[in-house]
Amino acid sequence: MQLAVIGTGYVGLVTGAGLAELNHTVTCMDIDEQKIQALQQGKVPIHEPGLPQLVAKHLGKRLFFTTSLEDAVKSAQAVFLALPTPPDPTGRANTRAIFQVAEQLTRYLKPGTLVITKSTVPVGTTERIAELFQEKNANLHVVANPEFLREGKAVHDFLHPDRIVIGVQSETARNQMQQIYAEFARQGVPILFMDWRSAELTKYAANAYLATRISFINEIARIAEAWSADIEAIRQGIGLDPRIGTHYLYPSLGYGGSCLPKDVKALIWTARDANVTPHLLQAVDTVNHTQRQHFLEKILRWWHNHPSIPRILAIWGAAFKANTDDIREAPILELIPRLLEEGFTLRIHDPVALPNLQKVFGNHQPNLHYIKDMYEALNNACALLIHTEWQIYREANLTEIRKRLRYPVIFDGRNLFPLDQIQKLQFTYFGVGRQWVPATH
Repeated sequence: MQLAVIGTGYVGLVTGAGLAELNHTVTCMDIDEQKIQALQQGKVPIHEPGLPQLVAKHLGKRLFFTTSLEDAVKSAQAVFLALPTPPDPTGRANTRAIFQVAEQLTRYLKPGTLVITKSTVPVGTTERIAELFQEKNANLHVVANPEFLREGKAVHDFLHPDRIVIGVQSETARNQMQQIYAEFARQGVPILFMDWRSAELTKYAANAYLATRISFINEIARIAEAWSADIEAIRQGIGLDPRIGTHYLYPSLGYGGSCLPKDVKALIWTARDANVTPHLLQAVDTVNHTQRQHFLEKILRWWHNHPSIPRILAIWGAAFKANTDDIREAPILELIPRLLEEGFTLRIHDPVALPNLQKVFGNHQPNLHYIKDMYEALNNACALLIHTEWQIYREANLTEIRKRLRYPVIFDGRNLFPLDQIQKLQFTYFGVGRQWVPATH
């Protein structure tokens, strides 16, 4: 089929390249001329494993890029909307971009074309788009088809979905969506058809549940700390229950990224707009924000107890999770300003996310240093804070860490290191929900 994808962010670019892999001809459109020029040359502007190879495979054959909305959609049988829905200052999802593009599409699309919301949108959005098309006398079919892509594993998730959720209101739309995803149907992937609102709410509910698991294990971690228990043992003890499992039960500095924080907030507003009080969701959001403050207090308390030690801190990781350069809603964005206010000098390393961090904090803060080598970041530092669970950090040489640091102190926000090795090398160690181990030197 001839398809168009509007928006070339994480969702749009992976969706476009993935649809090309399913043997469709896809034109991706974005208003960012610099980004489109780079993509036309096969240069992928985001870090996503497997995506550069997938784009290169289909570029100029089944996959095309343009800044012209008309050129992208004029021959399309279906148009995917993969536009941002960022939170406004209150936490509500801002759908302005979706409706601006939807209105423009009425000028260019031929009757019977599918318009598919791939973005995460508030309940009722697809319905409002359909009403807009009716007002414009545009004979277009509207579909809600939320994505379930994990950053860092998005290509795999698109090509190997565990289910596809589709909200439709007409048999024509249903048949066309079956044609788009025919390859997945042949593979036995469950394709769930439902109404628009249920499809929209399914996406929010899925992300809110994942966020709930993260906040749950972080709250249990605080209780474990208070009672000198080990959250890693607890996590395994509950995770082996098949009713629970281990997914998203990893204590940390809290969830971040472009999805979970905004989707939890948006779902809270969705509930309130229907006069439902979302007690659990509000608690999930609160726990996530206080988790960062809780860990920051560990750092400040240790330095308060050692006032003669210079406030020089190495930080490993800036991305909100491993295998991505995305720092949106990452805990680091809250920690850096607070630590700088407290008089710290920060030496930060990340394999791929430093350029994005520099866009936020600039290059001219005297106490903020971006270091390209992970071990060099430790030089002259008096402690190490681990922010992101990159594999290179998990496999780090603890002897080298101890050798480089002026003091053997680690604040491990991801519980990367085994306590027996930490004790053997006599580190002072603060994890999440684990007993801290005082150095014996």
